Amino acid sequence: MSSRDRANIIPFRALLLVCSVFLLSAMRPATAADVLSVTPVAPGIYVHQGPHEIPDTHNHGAIANIGFIVGERCVAVIDTGGNPDQGRALYNAIQHATDKPICYVINTHVHPDHIYGNSVFKAKGVKFVGHHKLARAMAARGPFYLAKAKELLGIDLTAGDIIPPDIAVEKELDIDLGGRILKLTAHQPAHTDNDLSIYDPLTDTLWLADLLFLEHLPVIDGSLKGWLAEIEQLERHPYKTVIPGHGPIVTDWPQSLQAEKRYLQTLLADIRALIKSGGFLEQALESIGYQAKSEWKLFDDFHRKNVSTAFAELEWED
Repeated sequence: MSSRDRANIIPFRALLLVCSVFLLSAMRPATAADVLSVTPVAPGIYVHQGPHEIPDTHNHGAIANIGFIVGERCVAVIDTGGNPDQGRALYNAIQHATDKPICYVINTHVHPDHIYGNSVFKAKGVKFVGHHKLARAMAARGPFYLAKAKELLGIDLTAGDIIPPDIAVEKELDIDLGGRILKLTAHQPAHTDNDLSIYDPLTDTLWLADLLFLEHLPVIDGSLKGWLAEIEQLERHPYKTVIPGHGPIVTDWPQSLQAEKRYLQTLLADIRALIKSGGFLEQALESIGYQAKSEWKLFDDFHRKNVSTAFAELEWED
């Protein structure tokens, strides 16, 4: 082999090595620390849509719609995900989308799929915001959540992962991201007793979180009557874009709200009628609401719980 041939082989080997590294990198499985996929649904508003699944050891609780809103000065994170790794992936997505710093983390309510990424965002200058009852709910449920995280979700958590709000919203609160005012509303008991919504007047976008379920069966963990009262108020106002806690982005408000409303109204009317006739919870669990089964995903996972929760609320009403 001539010296010229040997000289040509060296660059070829180097090129082969570079190509091999590139291919291996491309074939590398995605990890939880990768950049979370987000979609711009309005100028400066980014959403990751979660799958319709029960939180378990396969999805590690990463099932909710989460995201962020970018202002001229800083960023507000809206819920942080179902585990710290998803929170980290959301953080990475923010870094890819903007060079603005994060100034607020807004938790829309206490459920784990919305708050378990909180610790990733704990940093100087970042304020956590929530309903005025959120801290109490976190304190009450925190020990159980921590004890069950490994068993139910396959993740390790500590008390430092459940971060209560620095700023509590009693009724309404405006926060300034610079050229963008977000209007926060603390709702009466509905999906939970600590539901918070976020409205962006700049784009006429309402981030409604779990006050709105699409495709995924609504889950009652607060008050059936309270939720219907909130729906009555919400559907009176037109919004260009509405972001649910579970399901696709809404652009036909309030039409998209009607399936949830019908399901909850049916529970209210039928359970009241059963109670008035002297019926018991066992009868309600076997007979009420099943006509809607084909309309909803995860119906069998949550419907009986909804009936039980609603029955307990209505059983002793005046």
